[in-house]
Amino acid sequence: MADIPLGCYTIKSHGAQIARLHMYDWIILVLLAVIDGLLNIIEPFHRFVGKDMMTDLRYPLQGNTVPFWAVPVIGIVLPCAIFGGIYFKKKNFYDLHHGILGILYSVLITAVITDAIKDGVGRPRPDFFWRCFPDGKDLYDNVTTGVLCHGEKSVIKEGHKSFPSGHASWSFAGLGFLTWYLTGKITVFDRKGHIAKLCIIVLPLLTAALVAVSRVDDYWHHWQDVFAGAIIGLTVASFCYLQFFPYPFDADGLWPYAYNTLQLAEAGIAANSFSVRPTEEMVEEGQGEGGIALRDAVWPMEETVEEGQGQGRIALRDALRCEEDQDWKDPTTP
Repeated sequence: MADIPLGCYTIKSHGAQIARLHMYDWIILVLLAVIDGLLNIIEPFHRFVGKDMMTDLRYPLQGNTVPFWAVPVIGIVLPCAIFGGIYFKKKNFYDLHHGILGILYSVLITAVITDAIKDGVGRPRPDFFWRCFPDGKDLYDNVTTGVLCHGEKSVIKEGHKSFPSGHASWSFAGLGFLTWYLTGKITVFDRKGHIAKLCIIVLPLLTAALVAVSRVDDYWHHWQDVFAGAIIGLTVASFCYLQFFPYPFDADGLWPYAYNTLQLAEAGIAANSFSVRPTEEMVEEGQGEGGIALRDAVWPMEETVEEGQGQGRIALRDALRCEEDQDWKDPTTP
């Protein structure tokens, strides 16, 4: 849909209202973070590792090409910075709020799913031999031929968290959400043949793919771990984006559902303010059908406003006063 310049929605004018509306969403978000923290504390399942299996688990133990702290920066901070840049240009707090809330849900839901599967599966990493026997002296049970590890406990614990890859799932959850977001913002599917737009939205996915590939190169994950992590991240990112935003190829795919709804409400109220109801003569002549339809369409909206549910009229009032001056202060606010 076209951007109807009926108003601006800044942090100052609408921040508190939107935050109250989504209070429970933010509370659940905190709970997800707590759950993920607990999943990282508990001991994962120690899957049986026998002597014959060590041939495939003897890759060298080395550091991370992409450190753990860099994943949230790539998957959360970078996209949020882009959301902020668009907000300062368009002054649409609905877009900023839903973008940040959506990407945080995408990453945290992905993190909970990933870590829960990690703990439940307990697949050994490709470098498990050196985690289990840091001195290179392997020791096995005489009956079961299972490993008898004598390495550092925390290192061994981490060695049982190969499937799926957290780096891959986090990266695709955050950058996958960003890909959806940019697809809508630059109207990739506008049928005008601008193939360069596709190059822009491929960049986040390419970055996520490179992060995932680095986990195989570092011998921290098998290729199946990375593939599964990418699928989890992209799937959750898609669901979370479409919870707040329309499909990018829709006519109104530029802004969130909430913003589009308010724009339609404002447009209806503004049209009603300048409409003329048809006379009886016009009705008799069959020329007043349009006015009657407009009257019937707008009157329920007026009743909704009177019942305290008409956010459109309030938003229109704010819009008329903040279009030029973003620092306008509501005189009705004490």
